[in-house]
Amino acid sequence: MLTKDLIGLIAEASGLSKKDAEQLLSTMNAIVREYLMAGKAIQLQGLGVLEIKERASRVIVHPRTGERTTIPSKNQLVFRPVANMKDELKNA
Repeated sequence: MLTKDLIGLIAEASGLSKKDAEQLLSTMNAIVREYLMAGKAIQLQGLGVLEIKERASRVIVHPRTGERTTIPSKNQLVFRPVANMKDELKNA
């Protein structure tokens, strides 16, 4: 789904104009980004939790040469769906 499609659906479902729906989505995007960058998790009721987790550094081995390389730790955006969403996905 494209952003313009989402804006249209929000406008239709809420009765807002497309311009107001676009501003709402833009504001929500900025708030979510700000909270995630501050290290806070965002719980989206009925969907799941968005959070940034640190992925630990690890050692990998090249299959042909056997050369060991260390991959440094990094931050990763993670989405954990709520239990009922997992069940719905299994039955879809």
